[in-house]
Amino acid sequence: MSVSMKDLDPAFRGAGQKEGLEVWRIEDFKPVPIPSSSHGKFFMGDSYIILKTTALKNGSLRHDIHYWVGRDTSQDEAGTAAILTIELDAALGGRAVQYREVQGNETEKFLSYFRPCIMPQPGGVASGFKHVEVNEQEHATRLYVCSGKRVVHVKEVPFARSSLHHDDIFILDTKSKIFQFNGSNSSIQERAKALEVVQYIKDTFHEGKCEVAAVEDGRMMADAEAGEFWGFFGGFAPLPRRAPVDSNEKDEETTLKLLCFNQGKLDSINYESLAHELLETNKCYLLDCGAELFLWTGRTTSLQERKGANEAAEKLLSDANRTKTHVIKVIEGFETIMFKSKFKEWPQTPDLKLSSEDGRGKVAALLKRQGLNVKGLMKAAPAKEEPQPYIDCTGSLQVWRVNDKDKTLLSSSAQSKFYSGDCYIFQYMYPGDDKDECLVGTWFGKKSIEEDRLTAITLTRKMVESAKFQAAQTCMYEGREPIQFFVIFQSFQVYKGGLSSGYKKFIAENGVNDDTYSEDGLALFRIQGSGPENMQAVQVDSVASSLNSSYSYILHDGNSVFTWTGNLTTALDQELVERQLDVIKPNLQSRSQKEGSETDQFWSLLGGKVEYSSQKIGRGNESDPHLFSCILSKGDLKIIEIYHFTQDDLMTEDLFILDCHTDIFVWVGQQVDVKVRLQALDVGKKFLELDFLMENRSHETPIFIVMEGSEPPFFTRFFKWDSSKSLMHGNSYERKLSIVKGGGTPALDKPKRRTPVHSGRSTGQEPQRSRSMSFSPDRARVRGRSPAFTALASTFESANSRNLSTPPPVVKKLYPKSATPDPSNTSSKSSVIADLTGSSNRPTQAPKSVEDGPVPEKPKQEEDAKENIGSMAGRLESLTIAEDVKENEPEDDEGLPIYPYDLLKTTAAEPVTEIDVTRRETYLSSAEFKEKFGMAKEAFSKLPKWKQNRMKIALHLF
Repeated sequence: MSVSMKDLDPAFRGAGQKEGLEVWRIEDFKPVPIPSSSHGKFFMGDSYIILKTTALKNGSLRHDIHYWVGRDTSQDEAGTAAILTIELDAALGGRAVQYREVQGNETEKFLSYFRPCIMPQPGGVASGFKHVEVNEQEHATRLYVCSGKRVVHVKEVPFARSSLHHDDIFILDTKSKIFQFNGSNSSIQERAKALEVVQYIKDTFHEGKCEVAAVEDGRMMADAEAGEFWGFFGGFAPLPRRAPVDSNEKDEETTLKLLCFNQGKLDSINYESLAHELLETNKCYLLDCGAELFLWTGRTTSLQERKGANEAAEKLLSDANRTKTHVIKVIEGFETIMFKSKFKEWPQTPDLKLSSEDGRGKVAALLKRQGLNVKGLMKAAPAKEEPQPYIDCTGSLQVWRVNDKDKTLLSSSAQSKFYSGDCYIFQYMYPGDDKDECLVGTWFGKKSIEEDRLTAITLTRKMVESAKFQAAQTCMYEGREPIQFFVIFQSFQVYKGGLSSGYKKFIAENGVNDDTYSEDGLALFRIQGSGPENMQAVQVDSVASSLNSSYSYILHDGNSVFTWTGNLTTALDQELVERQLDVIKPNLQSRSQKEGSETDQFWSLLGGKVEYSSQKIGRGNESDPHLFSCILSKGDLKIIEIYHFTQDDLMTEDLFILDCHTDIFVWVGQQVDVKVRLQALDVGKKFLELDFLMENRSHETPIFIVMEGSEPPFFTRFFKWDSSKSLMHGNSYERKLSIVKGGGTPALDKPKRRTPVHSGRSTGQEPQRSRSMSFSPDRARVRGRSPAFTALASTFESANSRNLSTPPPVVKKLYPKSATPDPSNTSSKSSVIADLTGSSNRPTQAPKSVEDGPVPEKPKQEEDAKENIGSMAGRLESLTIAEDVKENEPEDDEGLPIYPYDLLKTTAAEPVTEIDVTRRETYLSSAEFKEKFGMAKEAFSKLPKWKQNRMKIALHLF
């Protein structure tokens, strides 16, 4: 569409360059800007144009244009507003969606801009009416009717008993008190939303100082507030039932008519099936759906053609007296979801980001010629950032493998090693803001069988039930895990095959080759992740086509280990290879291979060199979130989008879905029936099947089930969250009523920290894995292992062995005032540790094997050595823990007494009392300290090599 300077009104210059709301009123058939202080204030005799600009995550801007027609506005003024919206769209690049809004029948999207409601006032400019100013000395009694569960439609009605009925909520605004009358047929959600209007009236017209009363339909005069309410209507009397209104709206919605605007006329198009191919890019079309009328314009149509089609649509509605019909104008390539859903099929649209950026560039050039600063419009898309997990990672983890209708608890050394043919259940406990949080999840391998998946879901539901629905739940699939999963596990490996009895039985019955991973066999691992706190090793087919220039790999065949780094990898990728090598093949020296300079032996193991990809594997990008209200009835799921949502939209009686593209959240209110709660996961799956946003997403998108009152931070980050609201008593109406009556003071349940939730079969064990590192953006990363303990651990590392690493990396902690006992003793002990540990102070991670082999019988000398080492390590750890606790406290330990080692042991017959038991080594003489530590080192050096490696593991996992 060509745009001419003369076609654009000067008032629209610079519009839509930044996120926000802009409003113009039509005065003398010209748009006049309205200051932001008057946004939401509409007069019945006027017409308005409203522009909503939204900044998307990809850096582009989205525009929605609405023109609002007051009840008393003139036809000419309304027509002017309709034409000017087309000009405004042209100024913005010709891809905005346009909506026609009629007073009293506004769209929910429009009303969401002006929460809680709009209350049009009498008066106008072009109509000749004078704007009615509120007389502060006199307060006129007014009666309003409210309807709507998500946004509130407010309309002033005559102050008379005949205006009242059972279906809606009425607000009676008097000088000293505001009454809310709840019709018997109104829902809890509608009553709660109407209270937002009561609060608005109280703050706007009463300066927040009047009383509020709630009156229930049918309540007699015995109720004082009900009696006072009915007194304004001359006393109580039963309300008559309204006769049902005949409406053909349902038939109109289902009868679709397609009209083509051709040379100033509308021609009806006959079709057997409404298909996308009926729309030609050089024409304009009207799709009449009864309650909605869509005006579709092709990309190559002119501005004059669009104006003519708009006039034809207005005339069509005027002739048929369809005052309640919504008119929505869409442009080719930027159609709304609702428009596309009317067609039998709609082709997948390509990524429009480039074309959108190109359009913004053209608009910027046009505005620049008009002498306008376009710096904001041409701002480049923000740099892509790694997703944040928004979860505290100092918690404890338990993992089970699903095995024959039950779950088997995994050891700490095996709980981060999953098999593609198995299903797993994990439970993660971590500290929240005011209580402990719990996340229970299932992980399905790509080759896992359906029977194991159903068992995993059933067992997980039982765990959530036993936790009294206070735990968040998640369901995820191999290859589509969310960032929270990887950060919880930190170092994660996926092996081929499976260990569960169900998988073994399946491959045996179906004659499938068992490719379960073997340490002595041939295996290729792709290494990926964004850092040491989020890294994975995924076993892939051991062929050259599995390679990718954007990744690093580990290849082994039992006795040989190769690392391969692609040309597009970074230093971080190469670091992750070394860290994962410590887990997969810790005891063998690896041979490094660079892309383009590989050895023949490397290609021989992969079956020969072939072509491979260089494209990085994408996991999808988080998009702007959408909130949907869900209604589950007889197995059918009805979903309704909530625009510009807030926390207050989450009603405790309902289910809601928050769709973030990479994953979805199903929020379950406390007042939802238990049977419906147990179907929350099915609701999430059904939502993905319906593909409401028409994004053709995988059915394996991760699903989180979030219970009200136990919302995790990676859910609440999408809201301006107030945790006290979910701790209030009662249903959504009762909660808001207490706030409105109490001036904003909620009645709360006292928050308390929950004890750890141990669900399912009792194992008699505490959670097996506790980490002391946080990856929350607001929490500093601090590793729990002290520097002294790290130094001790490095002592037991062979000088000629490969440098072992500890995922995640240590973040150095400052000790401004460490525990400093007798200076002479301390300095000598420090020199002893330095002599014994050497200069190395690097963090280490002991290797973990896939499955622990049999351990030979331990000779007495080795047991004594291990006891000495463990004892010394424990004492050093106790010392550093005490330093951590008391690092900010002043210390003066000069002159501490010296005791023999035998009296300082906790197992002594008469142990020394009145000492700091967490710092026993500070009471040793330097000579005895050196002697005991030297004995431990000497005993360790006499152990077999495999035993030393095992003890390294014990020290590093301590």
